[in-house]
Amino acid sequence: MKHITLALCLFAAPLAAQAPFWENEWPNTDFSNTSVAFTEILSGGPGRDGIPALDDPAYEPAADAALVATEPVMVVELNGQARAFPIRYLMWHEIANTEVGGVPVAVTFCPLCNAGLVFDRRLDGQVLDFGVTGKLRFSGLVMYDRQTESWW
Repeated sequence: MKHITLALCLFAAPLAAQAPFWENEWPNTDFSNTSVAFTEILSGGPGRDGIPALDDPAYEPAADAALVATEPVMVVELNGQARAFPIRYLMWHEIANTEVGGVPVAVTFCPLCNAGLVFDRRLDGQVLDFGVTGKLRFSGLVMYDRQTESWW
């Protein structure tokens, strides 16, 4: 029976150790405040910013863009301004920190989920910049803000 008990303890240890392990990798992240079970978070392969987010990407007029009519894009329209984000770029960067119509936004795309979301980057009077953690939750992108290193 001692061998079975030891084996069960060794099996359970990696699940319980995930938060302390991440504290070594993410020393400025407050892991005490969470709404997600740590067992739902897995490594996606690359480490922090191994997939580099785009910061303030350059834009060109739609008439000058090298896009074919059938190319998939995410479109964001705010305050009368529209921007198109080709999926082929978002697949490599996953996050674009930018501004559309005077609103700071994060345009995100998760290639594993084939899903894109846009977030307002303002929180409590501060504009946050987002990066890729290299972690996944249910195969979905887990991003972090560079100011507090909180995971989103």
